Amino acid sequence: MGAHSEDPHLCWASRLLGFSSLVLSAFSTVVNGSGTHGSQVEDSGNMVSLKGTQGSSVSFHVTQSPELAPGVKLEKISWGTKNKYEYLVLLQVSPGEDVPTWVNFQHKLEKRVHVLNTTTLRIDNLTLEDSGQYWARVSLTKGRETNQYFHLTVYEPVPHPQILAETPSVTPDWCNVTLECHAPGTREDVNVSWESKGLPRELEKRGVPGPAPNPWTVALKLPLSQPSPSITCVVSNPGDRKTATRDLGEVCAHGPHGPDGSAHLPAVLGALVVVLLILGAGLYLLCSRRRKQSLEPGRGRCISPSRAHVPPPAPH
Repeated sequence: MGAHSEDPHLCWASRLLGFSSLVLSAFSTVVNGSGTHGSQVEDSGNMVSLKGTQGSSVSFHVTQSPELAPGVKLEKISWGTKNKYEYLVLLQVSPGEDVPTWVNFQHKLEKRVHVLNTTTLRIDNLTLEDSGQYWARVSLTKGRETNQYFHLTVYEPVPHPQILAETPSVTPDWCNVTLECHAPGTREDVNVSWESKGLPRELEKRGVPGPAPNPWTVALKLPLSQPSPSITCVVSNPGDRKTATRDLGEVCAHGPHGPDGSAHLPAVLGALVVVLLILGAGLYLLCSRRRKQSLEPGRGRCISPSRAHVPPPAPH
């Protein structure tokens, strides 16, 4: 009874809505599928991050090898770059061919880009402008393809650092010294850290007091009873790293020792006493020798002719 009471117009409308929903779903799938290539570029799981230094080299290597079915072979690998709006093919490499086939920018990149093998590309003499996204499209027989994406960041080389030491203050047991890691032309993206060798655990190590922590400067309190330690300043960025090392024992030994020189006053006085004793002993020996010479007859004293004894003339 209820089935016969249904409105045929409502039944037709519900079927039309269901069909429209199916069509829209299929259309959405097609649209999303057409943008798959673009979405893969942003897929971090398929992106290889590479870092390089200006003037050095970097290699791109295809690591995602597809499962080759029987009869499926590698046809070629296309290497390219991506700018803001489009993907550009740079060159293509085919198995068994030593020379790549250039497509774009051959006159700019041919001297710097080298194909090491079918799956590896190297760029020499990197510039800051080389930073960006690159990709490799692996083309197989039977129409199969797989893509791999790279993001390259090129950094400026960090300068060679130098450790400068302020005037140390030395007591009989400790050496207090402040060290500065100096690297000319540093930028904000450069990091600095300190590494030590031979320092005891109880060493007092702190940044120089100031409005904000200064990682480029460190103050040390060194026990003189310990073997001579060393400290290393490490200047780095994500693409480069340089170091400088300083012997702390040498720093404490060659600098002025304390504001009044009292740290080594006993040693100085001891040395002065030894020198005075040597000089006194030498003067004593010299005077004794001269006194002995003066007591010998006919030596050490001049006799005037008026006092000289002249024997009387012989009688005739």
